[in-house]
Amino acid sequence: METEKHSTTTATGPALLDAPRTQEAFGAAKNSLKVYGALGALALLAIAAVSAGGHTVNTFMWVRAVLLPLIAVLVHRLTVAASRGSRRAFERVSAVAVVMPIAIIGVDLIPGVCPPWYAVTQAVCMVPVIRAAFITRGSALRAVFPKPH
Repeated sequence: METEKHSTTTATGPALLDAPRTQEAFGAAKNSLKVYGALGALALLAIAAVSAGGHTVNTFMWVRAVLLPLIAVLVHRLTVAASRGSRRAFERVSAVAVVMPIAIIGVDLIPGVCPPWYAVTQAVCMVPVIRAAFITRGSALRAVFPKPH
């Protein structure tokens, strides 16, 4: 009687999913997105505090402050799905982690959209997302999800 498990996956891709290096990379990406979610929630609280203090907070700032923590939850869930082997989720996380900081910071740089303190707050919130972008594009995860030919 055989006691070894047989895998129907190849040595590249899904077979690497359980490798310590791969799970460490996914763990770091998930933690980065948790930090992003926490920073986003703090930014929302800051908006509420500024507004309660009688300072002007425009609709753009409120909408962004509410949406970004929600997006953090969605991107984290995609990262969890990717860590379980979903190529589609991995591709989405990888793309979002690159595009989102560029879009967020780019829009904040448009004069008159938001005050400088808010732009700085949003840029700080993007630092963990930028880290996740580097992680998802690193060799550990590229080996698991090689580009199809």
